[in-house]
Amino acid sequence: MSSTEGLKSRSKALKPLVTARISKSEEKKSMMEEFEPLSPASRLYHERSNNCVIIVIIGSKMKIDPIVFKAGIEKSLVKHSNSRFSCIQVMDKGGNINLVQTKVDLENHVYVPDLDPNMDSPDQFVEDYISNLSKTSIDMSKPLWELYILNVKTAEADALVVFKIHHSIGDGLSISSLLFACARKISDPDQLPTLPFQKISPKKSQFNWWWIFAKIWMAFLWFWNTFVDVWMSTAVIMYLKDVHTPLKGAPGVEFRQKRFVHRTVSLDDVKLVKNSMNATINDVIVGVSTAALSRYLNRRYGDGEDGTDTKINNLPKNIRITASIPVNIRGTAEIRKFAEMMENDETGIKLSNRNGYVLFPFDIALQDNPLDYVHHAKSVIDRKKQSFGPICAFLSSMLIIKFFGYKVAVALFERVFAHITVIFSNVAGPLEEISMFGYPITYIAPSVYGHPEALTLHFQSYANKMTVVLGVDEETIPDPHQLCDDIEKSLKLIKEAVISRQ
Repeated sequence: MSSTEGLKSRSKALKPLVTARISKSEEKKSMMEEFEPLSPASRLYHERSNNCVIIVIIGSKMKIDPIVFKAGIEKSLVKHSNSRFSCIQVMDKGGNINLVQTKVDLENHVYVPDLDPNMDSPDQFVEDYISNLSKTSIDMSKPLWELYILNVKTAEADALVVFKIHHSIGDGLSISSLLFACARKISDPDQLPTLPFQKISPKKSQFNWWWIFAKIWMAFLWFWNTFVDVWMSTAVIMYLKDVHTPLKGAPGVEFRQKRFVHRTVSLDDVKLVKNSMNATINDVIVGVSTAALSRYLNRRYGDGEDGTDTKINNLPKNIRITASIPVNIRGTAEIRKFAEMMENDETGIKLSNRNGYVLFPFDIALQDNPLDYVHHAKSVIDRKKQSFGPICAFLSSMLIIKFFGYKVAVALFERVFAHITVIFSNVAGPLEEISMFGYPITYIAPSVYGHPEALTLHFQSYANKMTVVLGVDEETIPDPHQLCDDIEKSLKLIKEAVISRQ
């Protein structure tokens, strides 16, 4: 599909709809329940240049019975009245979008293609099939989600489930938490999955001059770091942009078909590096990504020759590659609340988009010591943790929408995305193996498309695995599997460097 064709198809996706009331009982609902305005943050995901759709690929250890899986969806995601999975989004005459409750017909949402179990190259078929899903928009006359059940055996799974969910329904954290609320531990089918939450250190009650000085110094650091992050975001909007590299997509890349590939590595290897370097998992995977991107670009600039093994540096000087990293600003979502929401129609929390972002500059270079990639990532991330930059980014976008309208807000977002190169995300998954509606899960691979970047890097932990998911524009990155190899190789080199120094 060409950029022009994609632009036309997406521009026709959102238009005013005439909806009838579902039933007489629905007529008794209040106007607030029947017509709930879509939040400004969610509304931004309907703009042509930011019409984002979340893809979640789930591998199953068993062949899936569509009837059983659809029954599970009906009893969970679309059961309760608070769910955006049972709402259509209607544009009124004023251009506002409202959420309207409707009756969900699963036949219009769940698709089960008839596949040849003896096909050649099933992994390639699945990859092509999921890639083709990014060609089309979701029909606005129904709730904005679709589900595909692929009963084909691949190298990692006996069957796959692919969720296609419009980003206006919710952000990555709320969507993943809701899906995890549909799952149960394999070891204890009555228990919800356990997610890793950051522990809060107990507050110390010592009041002395050193304590007061430390508090003042910390307040200054927060203020200064926030100022730097806000200035950096402003500079990116105004003039500061990444140089053109083989990772940088051309204008219109948001309308082109994307390809999604993944690679599963050992989470224990990541934790080994984390514990040895007194870092976090996020520090390690950012460091690994920096090493992998350096390795990949060195090969591309060297006309395909892997100079990282021969120490031949093909990288131009002063390469600037920036990633936008979404940051949840509402606190950690608890999947138990989502589970209660599905059990009780009157309680629970609603899906939403409440993400700020940080701009992370990748230090692209060939380092003699692989651990330097992690050291640099940790130093930058530690500083950004002591900043209100993500909150300022979210609040400023809401203020811009309120006072200047969506067109101005979208124009500013377009400049940010046009000036950076990568979308990066890390989602913490269950600590133990889980099943969904009775089907044991072997891996989880989320991604997103519809934004103006040629490369999206997602990391998803699950039990003792870490799945790396790449969403790429093939015209820009024709060899995504090679980049997966570089990520796996970079983790191995960093792990070996950690072991050798012990």
